[in-house]
Amino acid sequence: MAASALASRALQPPPRRRHCSPASPPRARPATAATPSPRRRGRVSVRRQAVAADERSAGPAFPEGQNRALSGAVERPEADVVVIGSGLGGLCCAGLLARYGQDVLVLESHDRPGGAAHSFDIKGFNFDSGPSLFSGFQSRGPQANPLAQVLDALGESVPCASYDSWMVYVPEGQFLSRIGPTDFLKDLEAFVGMDAVQEWKKLLDAVIPISAAAMALPPLSIRGDWGVLSTAAGRYAPSLFKSFLEMGPQGALGATKLLRPFSEIVDSLELKNPFVRNWIDLLCFLLAGVKSDGALSAEMILMVRTNGSSLPSASKPSYAMATVYMFAEWYKPGCMLEYPLGGSGAIIDALVRGIEKFGGRLTLRSHVEKILIENGRAVGVKLQSGQVVRAKKAVVSNASMWDTLDLLPPNVVPKTYEDKVKATPQCESFMHLHLGFDAENAREDLGIHHIVVNDWNKGVDGEQNVVLISVPSVLVKGLAPPGKHILHAYTPGTEPFSLWEGLDRKSAEYRRLKEERSEVMWKAVELALGPRFSREKCDVKMVGTPLTHKRFLRRNRGTYGPAIKAGEATFPGQATPIPQLFCCGDSTFPGIGVPAVAASGAIVANTLVPVSQHSELLDAVGI
Repeated sequence: MAASALASRALQPPPRRRHCSPASPPRARPATAATPSPRRRGRVSVRRQAVAADERSAGPAFPEGQNRALSGAVERPEADVVVIGSGLGGLCCAGLLARYGQDVLVLESHDRPGGAAHSFDIKGFNFDSGPSLFSGFQSRGPQANPLAQVLDALGESVPCASYDSWMVYVPEGQFLSRIGPTDFLKDLEAFVGMDAVQEWKKLLDAVIPISAAAMALPPLSIRGDWGVLSTAAGRYAPSLFKSFLEMGPQGALGATKLLRPFSEIVDSLELKNPFVRNWIDLLCFLLAGVKSDGALSAEMILMVRTNGSSLPSASKPSYAMATVYMFAEWYKPGCMLEYPLGGSGAIIDALVRGIEKFGGRLTLRSHVEKILIENGRAVGVKLQSGQVVRAKKAVVSNASMWDTLDLLPPNVVPKTYEDKVKATPQCESFMHLHLGFDAENAREDLGIHHIVVNDWNKGVDGEQNVVLISVPSVLVKGLAPPGKHILHAYTPGTEPFSLWEGLDRKSAEYRRLKEERSEVMWKAVELALGPRFSREKCDVKMVGTPLTHKRFLRRNRGTYGPAIKAGEATFPGQATPIPQLFCCGDSTFPGIGVPAVAASGAIVANTLVPVSQHSELLDAVGI
């Protein structure tokens, strides 16, 4: 499960250092019918403001009472499409719309784009606020990561460092888990026993034949209208048919379970080994926010093909459309995991470059207060400053389903729709710990990713039981001052918002609760970093809470997103009951996680242009 909160009191970081590899410059495509010539309508101006960490106060991003800090003026308050929010989904949507030749304007409340995926700098330590596990940036073709496909369409690239393992700390012991099914079987034999190996092989034998069906349809081909019959069904029908033929009758029967809970497949195989069952639950939870009885079979099948492991900050889509592309990469010979040389913020930089390259606009400090509805249609937005921004064709919300509902005037959507949104279960929130420290205070063989499970009996979704840790500076030295490391630890969507609701962030009670609830992360960090690590010697120490999550990301109750269980409900599509109002991001199909939200943004962009333009793009990107 990806961490998606800014776990600090710094929302206005100084500029990130750009890490552009001379050997890997951004790719530029020649202008063709499918590649409009880049248009310059004006570049985004990102305010560069240094912010110091203040451990004594969890003060707001902007001074209390100074709402004008959120009220940047939009120079040309009109566009074909207005996108609310600059998270990954919104930026992918805007980037493709700009490439399609649409006049697109992204309105971001904060002074820095990226939402949960941006980076921030404190005292020279460049931290990720959210995702830190990535794969597939170099992939191409129909089975590539959706985010990689969007970047390719924009002629942008993200140089990365590569690696192939992570550390696991479970009640049975600790081991270095490696990419690839063969190596994972060796780990199972060494740390659990041959019984676990045989059961894992049994699981692989069952899911590999039907995984092709989950990989045959690229999400970039999907759109939200009947044109999908041409861009997806018609275009990829031969490959789908071929995959079903290659499965045989038994595999085809198993493929019918792709949209059912993964536990149904596990139970049908009569898997009994406690570690295997616990491991599957852990993977489901990290990937989908629910255990195996709620995780979709399609996404788990593609994950199991790799080595049965999900890493700290793993992207976690809830449907096969997005999961396939990340985990299919892991199964290839010589597969590697990747980390952007500039941190997760480098991905945001690349998307913004792509938007601007094709004439799109991004305006910061432009807080949307209301979505404007006229004659039953979405026609624009009203900013907190009072300025009105008109949308000729559509408004796209990259906010959560609950927050989007709050932006609408009363009684403009059917009560059944409103009630369904309000009744949708939510993932819990997070505790975060960001540290900057001397490299000499950690073990010499420190790896980039670590996962700690304290007690299987508490359940992987139990409070304070699982901690994920990322130390990307072991691979990319420029993220921290010389001789230093950065670290991000968090509890993955298991921190109850109810514990924090109503607390005054300046109160002694709030500070006490922060100290109490962060202790499990400190202990996990001490386990991962070794005996030389000292809390007192850290240069930077920041603890984030569900209130931090709610405040900085404008997230209802600080949630990570919808907790929708397979077999009980499905993620909604991108359309809404209001004509010309669309949604993208983790509240829509395919679900939560980096590949999923990239796909959701692409689906909206595709829906807003003719089928002919969409098909030309697929041809140009080579899928």
